Amino acid sequence: MTISHYHWWVPALAKEMGLNRYGERGIPFLAFPAQEGNHRNLEDFGLISSIQSFIEEGKVQFFTVDSYDAESWTSRVLPPQARSQQYEAYVHYIIDEVLPLIQRLTSAPIWTTGVSMGAYHAANFLFRFPHKFGGVIALSGIYELSTFLGEYSDEIVYLNSPLWFLPNLEDPFYVNELRQKRIILCVGQGAWEEPMLTQTRLMGQILERKGIPAWVDIWGLDVVHDWPWWHKQMNYFLGKEFGSLS
Repeated sequence: MTISHYHWWVPALAKEMGLNRYGERGIPFLAFPAQEGNHRNLEDFGLISSIQSFIEEGKVQFFTVDSYDAESWTSRVLPPQARSQQYEAYVHYIIDEVLPLIQRLTSAPIWTTGVSMGAYHAANFLFRFPHKFGGVIALSGIYELSTFLGEYSDEIVYLNSPLWFLPNLEDPFYVNELRQKRIILCVGQGAWEEPMLTQTRLMGQILERKGIPAWVDIWGLDVVHDWPWWHKQMNYFLGKEFGSLS
C-alpha cells in the first residue's frame, strides 16, 4: 500500500496541518479522525490496516486529515463564540486547501467518512456542502453540538448542526443535490453509543421526511462505541458500496 505524506502551515489556524494519502486509485475518501485525533489516527488505531485490501485493489483511497477539535468545539478554555469561529476557520481550510489537493490527485467524486467525532465532521461537510461531495459513511456520530456547547448557539453553530438546519432546509438547490448523494449513517446500541444512537435515529427521521434517501443502519445491543466495531462497519459498507474483494 502506497502512503504519501503532506504537511503545510495554515495561517488561519496558526499551526501546521498534516494529511496522509493511503493508496493511489479508487474512490477518494476525505477521512476525519476521532475526537482530537490527527492525520495518523485511523492508521494508529488499525482502521487503515483493516481496509488495506480495498486500498490495494484500487477500490478506494483514503485522505486522512488532522482534527481541529481541541481548538474549536471541544476546547476546554475558549468561550463558545470563539470556538464556533475557530471551527469556521477549519471549515475554510478543508474546503479551500484540502479539497483542491485531493482534486489535483484524483478526478473521482470525493466521499467523506469518519468515526465518532470524525463522523460528525464527515456528515456535516456532506450536508452543508453537498455539491462538493459524492457520499458519506458516518460511524457513531453526533449531529448537533449541545454535548460540547450546552444551550449556546449562534449562526455558525446552527450551520454546523445538521440536526438543526436540515428540518428547515427548503432550497431545492441543496435538497435536490442531497437526494443524489449516497448517505450512510451507522451506530450501535451498546455501551457508550449515546447520544449518538438517539441523534442517528433523529437524522433518519428528518431525511425521510425530506425525501432524501439514506441508509440509516442501527447495529445490535452488543455493538459498542469502539474501534473494533468501526473496523467491521467500515469493511461492511465498503464491500456493499464498492464490491466485494476478489
